[in-house]
Amino acid sequence: MKAGVGLFSALALFLLMGAVFTQRPKPKKPTRRPGTTRKPSVPKPAAPAQPEPQEPTDFPPPILGPPSIFPDCPRECLCSPSYPNSLNCENRNIRVIPVIPSRTHYLYLQNNYISEVTADAFVNASEVRWINLANNRIHRIDKKVFDKIPALLYLYVHRNQLKEVPSGLPATLEQLRLSKNHITKIPAGAFNKMENLTLLDLYHNQLSDRDLGKNTFRDLKSLMQLNLAHNILKKMPDGVPNSLIQLFLDRNSIDDIPKQVYNYFKGFTHLAFVRLNYNQLSDKGVPRAVFNISSLLDLQLAHNQLASLPLFNGNLEHLHLNHNNIESINGTLICPYNLQAFLGDESLVPKLRYLRLDGNHLSPPIPLDVIMCFRHLHSIVI
Repeated sequence: MKAGVGLFSALALFLLMGAVFTQRPKPKKPTRRPGTTRKPSVPKPAAPAQPEPQEPTDFPPPILGPPSIFPDCPRECLCSPSYPNSLNCENRNIRVIPVIPSRTHYLYLQNNYISEVTADAFVNASEVRWINLANNRIHRIDKKVFDKIPALLYLYVHRNQLKEVPSGLPATLEQLRLSKNHITKIPAGAFNKMENLTLLDLYHNQLSDRDLGKNTFRDLKSLMQLNLAHNILKKMPDGVPNSLIQLFLDRNSIDDIPKQVYNYFKGFTHLAFVRLNYNQLSDKGVPRAVFNISSLLDLQLAHNQLASLPLFNGNLEHLHLNHNNIESINGTLICPYNLQAFLGDESLVPKLRYLRLDGNHLSPPIPLDVIMCFRHLHSIVI
């Protein structure tokens, strides 16, 4: 009997302890937002970092030249006994311009890795006349450089990384080539007193109308070649000197020759070549007689929006009007002279020899009055 009571007591104690354990509070489950299901978190692979483009730092070492008879010849350049006034440092992997010997007149530094031009290299180079720095990585030219070379005539800095026309250019310059840079600015007075400059090449930069003020070209009294092609101009540049022989304005966005400047080329007695291909010129924006210039030999107006042929002088020899909106041509209207006027005078026959009209809305045959007027035509493309 006692054993039964003991067993019963032990069983009761066991059940009581089990009840205590089962009444412990359960851990609270995290609450979820209604309407959402929890997805197992999967770590995403980190996206590879995109490095910013930088100039290479692993330039090839400079190429040293052979021993020279000139003790002042830089080791990375060539000094030919046949041309004692020339210093040839092109294609030598140069990053810093060496000290230029005082005997140097012609300096060739093209096709290297030069990033800036400082005055240190030109301390004794007062006789330099010609510098070619094309196809480098130049982004800066110290204006003090030109104080050291006051007799410089030719400066070629095309295919570089300049953002503005260099300041302090010598007044002696005759040719300045700055094509294929990133130029967006022409500092005020950049071309002041440069009355000897005959060639200015600013092709393929980022110049806009606001960068070309009325006085930008004011002092360029001898300028013969001006190349402003492949920029972002929307109008004809102001103040272009009338000494020009060649004016290139291809691949801009020019749509108008202002009517208040009806005779834009008045006084241009030497202008022979005008190129305005790949612009937005239409009949509305082009005064009909603006290209009637007696000195003009070659006029290129291809890839525009012209619907009719402009008037031109009888001395014109080449006319490019391909890829416009021309639907018909009237030889009587475009003939520089009355057909009856030169029937007995061969000297009055217009000199046009080459005419391109393909890419318009024309179809053969060529009108008879065109053939009658332009008797010197060697080629006409429709």
